[in-house]
Amino acid sequence: MEREERNKELKEIVEGLLSRMGFASEVEIEESEEEGKETVICDIRSEESSFLIGQYGVNLQSLQHIARVMVRKRFDENVNFILDVNSYRKEKNESIVKLAKNLADEAVSEKRAVVMRPMTPYERRVVHLEMSKDERIQTESIGEGDDRRIVIKPVELV
Repeated sequence: MEREERNKELKEIVEGLLSRMGFASEVEIEESEEEGKETVICDIRSEESSFLIGQYGVNLQSLQHIARVMVRKRFDENVNFILDVNSYRKEKNESIVKLAKNLADEAVSEKRAVVMRPMTPYERRVVHLEMSKDERIQTESIGEGDDRRIVIKPVELV
């Protein structure tokens, strides 16, 4: 299936889902590349973003899950896509990466491990990927379930 055709159908699926849920919205499709894999970002533009995102992005995670199920039923090949609402996820990722970089600098300058707040698996993945680019530090996840968090350590402590 052609990229344009796939993206058009993806947009229709997400817009149809939102419409059936009673949300007035428009979906913008962007393409990006993560770890050499093409990712399609479906950015939902809506006045009702707080309902779509939910507290700490819980509703957005659920919406993403439902959309993935619908897309898997429609497409033969695996389509890698992310739902976002008014660029919420993008901005949140940027702020998490910025925080992690600041904490990495702190860990190196103070020569001690720094523990981040609990995060979702997706957020932890974003941090691990970004921090893997910094040779001064090493990261690991500790804890269980909703309390799982990242520890940032200077390499000389490892």
